[in-house]
Amino acid sequence: MYNSNIPSKQELPSTGKLVKSTVIAAVVAVLLLVVVVLPAEYGVDPTGIGNALGLKKMGEIKISLAKELAAETVAMRAKEEAIAAKTKAIEEFVQASKLKAQPATGALNHEMQVTLAPDEGTEIKVDMNKDGKVRYVWWTDGGKANFDLHGDSEELDIDYHSYQKGSAQKSEGILEADFEGSHGWFWRNRTSKIITITLQTNGEYTNIKHLN
Repeated sequence: MYNSNIPSKQELPSTGKLVKSTVIAAVVAVLLLVVVVLPAEYGVDPTGIGNALGLKKMGEIKISLAKELAAETVAMRAKEEAIAAKTKAIEEFVQASKLKAQPATGALNHEMQVTLAPDEGTEIKVDMNKDGKVRYVWWTDGGKANFDLHGDSEELDIDYHSYQKGSAQKSEGILEADFEGSHGWFWRNRTSKIITITLQTNGEYTNIKHLN
């Protein structure tokens, strides 16, 4: 009724044949591993056959390329780390510079100009506490001006206290008050032309005034 092609017991392979086939397959696999795979992939040639077939050379090239790639990866990683460290150092330096450049809390900033005819003098002063500091820069638009950086204090009965005298077209620095009082600059135009003096101040003072 049914068309069945069930093999007979005589047609089925015996257990011995199955074992033999398995052993042969395993031996072939080992031979392929030793003769082909190891020389071609890892440059290892226990039998010498891989060298004769050129497979060992192929494996050695692969190993060499792999080592070069690993070395390049390590070098690239070290370079990236060095760049990152340098970038961080630059950022920290820039940030520190910005903080250093910022005026102190409560500091004042001013820019004032005075125009002097020949032989005319004038004075600008700031009110400061003892040990207060003011960063300043002044310059003329022409020749040199005689200047006298000094201070005074009515409370301490100090009529005149000199810090610096001279003749210049430009001067800058930090004025540190030796006492509480008024501190500032007196200029006189000793040239034969009208000059304009510009003064910029930044620091720890409470008031700035132009005294004729």
